[in-house]
Amino acid sequence: MGYWDVPEGTDCIQKTWISTKLGTALGLVGSAYHILAFQPETALAALQRTTSVTVTMATMGAVFGMTTCLSAQIREAPDDPLNYFIGGCASGVLLGAKTHSAATGTTACLGLGTLAFFTKIGKMEGWRVTGPPRL
Repeated sequence: MGYWDVPEGTDCIQKTWISTKLGTALGLVGSAYHILAFQPETALAALQRTTSVTVTMATMGAVFGMTTCLSAQIREAPDDPLNYFIGGCASGVLLGAKTHSAATGTTACLGLGTLAFFTKIGKMEGWRVTGPPRL
């Protein structure tokens, strides 16, 4: 079952679990590229870096999934793209808190919120990123 298969505003635990798994996967892939690009001195340093990045991304995924779902329930507007902006913004604020930087948190809030907002709009309107154009 995928993230889009669960109706918005329902089964928040399932949505959160799916988004946590996606965040974990992105964290593992991102940390692997980072380790290849900037090779650490020791294997322990590589493990610490991988763990830190993966846990951060998994947490951001969990915060996004739970915030988006709870926002849909509280606002009683399950398909509103604003729920996704709120979830993305909450994930960005978490990143700012981790880095102890208000500027990072604000920028990540706006960036991730906007990305999530347009992702939801694109999903609702059938936007496609790849493939031949529809005529």
